[in-house]
Amino acid sequence: MSDQMHSFVCPICRELHPGLPTDSAFTLPDVVWAIAPAERAAHARWTSDLCQMGDAYFIRCLLPIPFTDQSGFYGWGVWVGVEWSVFRRYLELYDKDATREPAEGGWLANELPTYGPTLGLPVRLQFQSSTSRPTVHFAQDQDHKLAREARDGISGERYHEILDAR
Repeated sequence: MSDQMHSFVCPICRELHPGLPTDSAFTLPDVVWAIAPAERAAHARWTSDLCQMGDAYFIRCLLPIPFTDQSGFYGWGVWVGVEWSVFRRYLELYDKDATREPAEGGWLANELPTYGPTLGLPVRLQFQSSTSRPTVHFAQDQDHKLAREARDGISGERYHEILDAR
């Protein structure tokens, strides 16, 4: 097999990296992405970590899906909708270590391929250090396919299904 088949071009740095990608990221919450590009800036404000559209607030987070047959995880860079109080608290702690903060409630703001409907799924987000995005977790009893895989992990075969759907 050629080296080209075991490498990928990173969408952020545009460089070739060895191996297969172990993450996917959404640029914006789906509701903001759906606005025509020429009109988007008139309706929403965003950075790579935060987004506001009117009274809607979003935080970019990491949703890790552990591998069951290798070390590590597949990371989904998702947007989570939150209440103003959570958004405000995140702003207050943005450049601090917030790992001891209690988990906050929110909902997924992206549809993830291969999982069926994910938009609006309830989640918990845990703030992290100033150099890491908050992590996303599901309630233990949540029975959505995405919640089960976040809890139980994915096989190599499932990992390749996700890569094919990206």
